Amino acid sequence: MSLPLIKKIKDSDCQIDVLVTPWVAPVYEACEDVNQVISGNFLHGKLQLPLRWKISRLLKKSGYSSCYILPNSWKSLIIPIFAGISKKIAYVGESRTIFLSRALPNPDRTSRPSMVGHYLSLASEKLSVDSNNLSDQFTPHLTIKPHILIASKQVLANYLPNCSRFFILAPGAEFGPAKQWPSKHFGNVANLLLDQYKDSGILILGSKKDSSIADQILYGLHSQHLSRIQNLCGKIPLIEAMGLLSMAKGLISNDSGMMHIGAALQIPQIAIFGSSDPSHTPPLSKKASIMYLGLDCSPCHQRKCPLGHTNCLVQISPDSVFKQFNIALATEG
Repeated sequence: MSLPLIKKIKDSDCQIDVLVTPWVAPVYEACEDVNQVISGNFLHGKLQLPLRWKISRLLKKSGYSSCYILPNSWKSLIIPIFAGISKKIAYVGESRTIFLSRALPNPDRTSRPSMVGHYLSLASEKLSVDSNNLSDQFTPHLTIKPHILIASKQVLANYLPNCSRFFILAPGAEFGPAKQWPSKHFGNVANLLLDQYKDSGILILGSKKDSSIADQILYGLHSQHLSRIQNLCGKIPLIEAMGLLSMAKGLISNDSGMMHIGAALQIPQIAIFGSSDPSHTPPLSKKASIMYLGLDCSPCHQRKCPLGHTNCLVQISPDSVFKQFNIALATEG
């Protein structure tokens, strides 16, 4: 969701380096507008002053002229200050306005802009840029390097050797279960796909914590399909998962990181929204279809359903997702 901001900055003909945590570094390594990815293992809720000091010394040698700070925490300001970067642009955040060269006011939570527009506004005089009206120039785009594609093809050969094409299911969502379509529904869609597309297979992608959800999906599969579906959650690095996504015929996912990567790779996809707002974090791709019921209780932005039923997700039927997915695949040709 920060890629349009990077593209906007790049238009001013400058070199862009990105400082990120290791788990998200592969995304920026696949962004052609990024010159260098610098990785720091920053942990949530930890100050880690020695690490921040070490990285700030490294950055100081490069003489950066400006810095865009995306997190709202005051800790994220420590490195730019220690590195002597004079121009620091960010949202107001946690009592840090005095240290910023340009401090933008955070929008009211009741009228949230899209996250892409939120970030893009940092490089624009106009606040709250509308992601629905982004030009193709600023649509997120990722490019998988050839050596990564080779590694991903080997993974595919190892796990689905007899399938001429494959689809991807991404059943996880880092924020919590209120964003996760039921595993039983994913299993039903998998059965429908494997019934209709006899030459195809399915890979289930996600982090290690998603492995149990993936196993639940496998548990609901018809026995004749088990040889054509594989649980790769936590078994391959993100960069290889991105390579597989770039080769897949289509993706079905929750509102998650995998959803955004699939959109940036421009593959046909179904994005399922429950507790979150599709106008806030939509997949920015013309090949993406959003499934969202818009019940009175949603979006609640809660990790767990406050009402205990998760109807916003349960009532999105596997048949409706399968039908919409087929439409997306037919459009692709």
